[in-house]
Amino acid sequence: MEKMASNWFWEYVTPNFIQQFSISDILYSGKSDYQDIQVLESPGFGRCLILDGKIQCSTFDEFIYHEALVHPAMITHPNPENVFIAGGGEGATLREVLAHKTVKNAIMVDLDEKVVDLCKEYLPTLSNGAFDDPRTELINDDAMKYLNETKEKFDVVIIDLPEPLEEGPAYLLYTQEFYKDLLTKLTPNGLMCLQAGCTSMIIVYGYTAVIKTLSTAFSAVAPYQAEIPAFGGTWGFAIASSSLDPHDLSVEDVDKRIAERIQKPLRFYDGITHRGIFSIPKYLRGQIAAETKVITKDNPLFTY
Repeated sequence: MEKMASNWFWEYVTPNFIQQFSISDILYSGKSDYQDIQVLESPGFGRCLILDGKIQCSTFDEFIYHEALVHPAMITHPNPENVFIAGGGEGATLREVLAHKTVKNAIMVDLDEKVVDLCKEYLPTLSNGAFDDPRTELINDDAMKYLNETKEKFDVVIIDLPEPLEEGPAYLLYTQEFYKDLLTKLTPNGLMCLQAGCTSMIIVYGYTAVIKTLSTAFSAVAPYQAEIPAFGGTWGFAIASSSLDPHDLSVEDVDKRIAERIQKPLRFYDGITHRGIFSIPKYLRGQIAAETKVITKDNPLFTY
């Protein structure tokens, strides 16, 4: 029997639940003006980015998260040319956006310049040259402030932010006020997508509240989920629009658009996967239907 590893990263999930994985090296540990940052090496998950004690991605399975976040929305849109990314400091969301031949401009606004710089240094495979693409505009600023001030309209807006921690910088971008403002920044067929938290049965309250809040701002909201091993289980996402619904696409529609638009092989997402991730289980549909909490500035959502 192999000897158990002696060094472990553990993540506090709830007062009754933690998750752990072994680590072989701490490549970086420090603080920015906004959050604690670590880059760890794990025998099981490869290099991992940790923000405020929460794992954000691992090189082992980041392709699942980033393909799930980006491609369903991009493929649902008939011709996404102008894309906005809030957050996404690793550059992997940007990488997946730029894989679409239709994209002419991709504006990425991430508050924490230090995260971007550390990811360029320690996790360069995640961006894979995306920061140097001529279609990219990288801005280190507050995404809400930028959207409030810009006169641009976007075909797709992708919200790739950390969880809404009480001490963290992102919680206001999970509110009804933000979603209603965001709707005015979309083109007529525009849509937004976001990561919306854990959908495991032990901690689903945040996800259902996000879906409920989105439904107060957008007429079409499509929740979905994917299994992400480094996150300890299923993780929730959503697409929101005033006109487009990803459920309307057949397996053949998705595969045809992928073949026409995407300039690289995908490892997670295709037409069959599209149908699967939007077929969320009965218990989760029931919890979403029963949710009453609407997240606002005065009634925010905080996760652990």
